[in-house]
Amino acid sequence: MSTPADEQIRDLENGTDNIASQPRSSVPSLLFISLALFMLMNGHGDEFATTREMYVNGLQSLNHQLGNFSAWLNGTETNFTLPVQDPNTMPLVAAFLPYGREVDPAKASYYSNMTGFWHGDVQLHNLTSLNVTEQSSPWRHLSEQFMIPTNLSTIPELLGPWNWTRTNKVTLNVADKLVPLGQGGNETKDIAIIHGRVELSDPKSSDDLRLDFEGIHVVSTGTVYAFAESPGHGIDLRTLPALVPESLRNDSARAVEVELSARISKLKEKINSGAFEQDSSSGDSDSPKTKCSFRLFTQLEASTVPKERMEELEHEYEEPTGISTVKPPELSLDGVLLSQNCGILYEVKHVVGLQTQKLYSKITTYAGMSTLVNFFLLALFRRQASQSSSAAGLSRVSRYTFLIQSLIDAISFVGHITVAIIAEGRPSLSVLAPAGLACLLFIYEAQFAVLIGQIQAPEDVSPPQPAIPSPSPQPATPAANEDGTAPADGSHPAPTPAPAPAPPTPAAQATRPGFWHYLWQHIRTDPAARLWLLMSLCLIVVFRVVIMLSIPLFFIGSLYSWMWMLQIYRSARRARSSGLSTEYLVGTTVGRLFFALYFLGCPKNIFDVEPRRWIYAVALLMFLQVLVIFLQENVDSGFFLPRRMARVQTYDYHPPMPLPDPEAPDQTLGDCAICMDAILVDPSLQARSKSSDGKERPAIGLGISRAGILGKVGASARKSYSLAPCHHLFHTACLERWLAIKNICPQCRRPLPPL
Repeated sequence: MSTPADEQIRDLENGTDNIASQPRSSVPSLLFISLALFMLMNGHGDEFATTREMYVNGLQSLNHQLGNFSAWLNGTETNFTLPVQDPNTMPLVAAFLPYGREVDPAKASYYSNMTGFWHGDVQLHNLTSLNVTEQSSPWRHLSEQFMIPTNLSTIPELLGPWNWTRTNKVTLNVADKLVPLGQGGNETKDIAIIHGRVELSDPKSSDDLRLDFEGIHVVSTGTVYAFAESPGHGIDLRTLPALVPESLRNDSARAVEVELSARISKLKEKINSGAFEQDSSSGDSDSPKTKCSFRLFTQLEASTVPKERMEELEHEYEEPTGISTVKPPELSLDGVLLSQNCGILYEVKHVVGLQTQKLYSKITTYAGMSTLVNFFLLALFRRQASQSSSAAGLSRVSRYTFLIQSLIDAISFVGHITVAIIAEGRPSLSVLAPAGLACLLFIYEAQFAVLIGQIQAPEDVSPPQPAIPSPSPQPATPAANEDGTAPADGSHPAPTPAPAPAPPTPAAQATRPGFWHYLWQHIRTDPAARLWLLMSLCLIVVFRVVIMLSIPLFFIGSLYSWMWMLQIYRSARRARSSGLSTEYLVGTTVGRLFFALYFLGCPKNIFDVEPRRWIYAVALLMFLQVLVIFLQENVDSGFFLPRRMARVQTYDYHPPMPLPDPEAPDQTLGDCAICMDAILVDPSLQARSKSSDGKERPAIGLGISRAGILGKVGASARKSYSLAPCHHLFHTACLERWLAIKNICPQCRRPLPPL
């Protein structure tokens, strides 16, 4: 009858531990869940009430503004007055911008919808201190007249900490809404309300300056008149008609009235439904980078497409039907960003835009292509994982190669999820497909890396040092006389007893280690724990810096550069091939580079990331690494190393062994510790065990280094047996089959080096 202790020993011999653990009390789990729910829900009611009160106050303010503005439009009594624009503003703008040109609708046209994302360059002109070139420019006297009302002493305080001189890039996020005016067949569609955000970028910093803008878009002339302020300062829509020419002021005022009514209705729906949105600009409004007030003037570049065909093209963008239209012309504009109270003028040069509908179409197309690539990568990985599922196969590959790929897929998952959140409707659903596949790849590759680490863990385990036996107490010798003889009476004195060990002091007694000490010891001794810790730290870095641009690009470039390098290092260090198939190496390299070259090589990617030329060097480096792995497979694992470094000390499983007695009936080296059959000596080697002079060869394999038939026979006989470092003898074929399952000795359970 077996006892529980015997069953435990058998489980440990089989490599498993089936000791049943006591069920854990559910009280700590309930306490933890309660604490988590409390932390999540604590203060939610107060925050909801505060947000609702803010929305209600905003609704009251809009109702008050609309009432006064409608009264002003109708000519009744009101306290609203339209501000007067400085007469020097438009002449200064016209010096930089050809403004308000109408085109022949039969030969040219403007885009009527500017909704989308725009990117371009800006050039600073400091109106308070012009340089030599600007001093001789024709607009110098206009700038002097424009700056007369400005108090120059307040400018440093208004400018704030932002570095205006280094700013050279601008990004516009635009929402354009056409406002039909009139009724019936007399509706006019020439005025649109435009709003969005301007972002000025500093090339030497990852930060940017954000400005919210509200304006009027005149469709017939492709012009935009807008106010821009720091987030949180707010812009009064009623002041927009003051920017437009006198001929358009009445229509602009009516469009503002319609927009105010629409915003009031939308705000009422949010208050009634409780669907409050978190203000993303709240953090900027607390500490704005500048207090400058800006006015934005832009002019769309006219296209050579007739107006009728342009309307057909834009209608196809909004409601795709599959009809053939004209080739879309480039959507671009020039502009001026002007601040009178700070004396700043930014000349906006050739800002190229991508309409939202066209962007969503690009996102959908990209999502389909990336889904196919991720399917391809997943199929290659599963095929390679099945080929390397044995212990021998797992001992060849580098765990860090798959760990790096899992981190790349984690970044891909976060990036695709970000696009899915930004893109609304159909594009967001399409991007979820590659995001899900990237998540699967991350999980599978991380698990495979952990499995490789568990198999390769015994490689670095040093054998335990033998314990030094303590000397046993020796019996005392009898006392001798001065001349060295024994006592005359033959008596033997009692042996001197060994001194008793001192009782241990309380400080020397073993104390229970603390939590952090136990955790540190666990991480030091458990390879799987170290690997999971490394992955967790890398994921924290990925999720924390993915929203920043410069750090993730450098991080991703480093991951791509080192993806195959660590596999080359392991193969050279262990003097073994990689075990990676050609289709996996080439297919994975091409699939990974698809994403890298798209986002860092394509100038019109969906994230609008500027191309980096170093990505082509990374691609070349990856293919060179694949070539090195091929040469390691077919030439030698250390072919690129100097001769003195290419010698890798590996264990020899076939050392020379003494031959049995030629007169013995059984010519064997012993029994195999796996199959228990005898390991027979090759008869051909036994026949040559004596040379012509009658001297016996002392061991098998002494003729291996010699050329000819004798060397070949010795080599084949020598490889028929394998002697482990623990001195257990096996058939080579038996040991190979065993090592394909486990890399420990079947007798003593000690780790075995690769065969």
